[in-house]
Amino acid sequence: MSRAALLVRTWSLAQGASGVSAPVVDGLAAMLATTFVPAIPRYGSVGASGDLIPLAYAIQALRGRGHAYLDGSRMPASEALEAARLTPLTLDGRDALAFVNGTSLTTAATALALDSVRASHQALQRLTCLLVDLLGCDSGFLDPNLLSAYGHPGAVGVADGMRKTLAGTVPSGTRALQETYSIRCSPQLLGAAEDALRYVDGVVESNLRSISDNPLFFPHNGSVVHGGNFFGQPAAFVADMLAMVTGLLGNLAERQLDLLVDPARNGGLPPMLAAGPSQQHGMQGVQLATTAFVAEIRRAAAPASMQSLPTNLHNQDVVPFGTQAALRSYDMAALLRLLCGSLAVGLRQATHVGARRPTSPGCAALLDALAESIPPIDPDRPLDADVRTAADLVTAMPSDS
Repeated sequence: MSRAALLVRTWSLAQGASGVSAPVVDGLAAMLATTFVPAIPRYGSVGASGDLIPLAYAIQALRGRGHAYLDGSRMPASEALEAARLTPLTLDGRDALAFVNGTSLTTAATALALDSVRASHQALQRLTCLLVDLLGCDSGFLDPNLLSAYGHPGAVGVADGMRKTLAGTVPSGTRALQETYSIRCSPQLLGAAEDALRYVDGVVESNLRSISDNPLFFPHNGSVVHGGNFFGQPAAFVADMLAMVTGLLGNLAERQLDLLVDPARNGGLPPMLAAGPSQQHGMQGVQLATTAFVAEIRRAAAPASMQSLPTNLHNQDVVPFGTQAALRSYDMAALLRLLCGSLAVGLRQATHVGARRPTSPGCAALLDALAESIPPIDPDRPLDADVRTAADLVTAMPSDS
């Protein structure tokens, strides 16, 4: 996170409108070629005049003050600089102000959260397809005419990708015509998430190109312009939107796992997918954990961008709190990955306890990849490592688009 923030800050300063000296940009670039990481606090920024406090800690570390990490080990910043063979930065007044007066931490955290949520969103499309195939559901809810009539671009695109994954599937004929909403409405839910993520994409792209500083210098006409480019409202809004999308996707994964472990709804598979019903617990611990994950995501999803409080002697009388929104979304994205991994482990276990072999090549390939990395739960064992392995696997797969 710290290095991502410094990369964003380096690009902003390198565009030339901040008036910093060239050695500062060169020094930042040299730092990025090493494993040096400034130790910066998580809390303290209101995202209004940029990420003042976190970036101040970062620049102090680059000057040899405070603390930093090198190869993952925390130490005094001066020692880390020496070990990395970096020269401490020397700053004039403009250099120091330009470095801290921007939204680089907020932008970096939002971009990293977006990347993670997008990977989980793709994974959930594939996992939903595998669930459909294993249970023998009819895929008519993905009919292209149906989704075209719905009219939302995200849903149309998601359904198209899911149809490709499910190509060749054969319904069992034993399921209800109208499946529960976590299956039947999945293209509408995942499609709404896709539309929201496309908006977040655009704002993050603009932020990454942005010069978030004040004042700015324009040599072509000799002007020095004071304003508010350091005000992180765009990122605050989209980080809050990302939190809502994460909550929605997490809830879908948890509901699908709940369906899968319930013998009243899973086509007669054993409770909790236990290989030895009444003797083993199967997915029980994982399912309990997913309930906790969803509760934590919901607790954290309250919008940060509406929490404005005046500060700085009322100079900063409105503040966006984008930094809090972005860091919170980053944390929530990690929980969403675990929810995807939990569902993936459940789907792999379902085939061990009686679910049919997938009938579509796309779903069969996904199941085989999971089975190669995740052994059956028989007998019971701790599953935290398996959940993380499954999460890494399903979120690393390339996009279907």
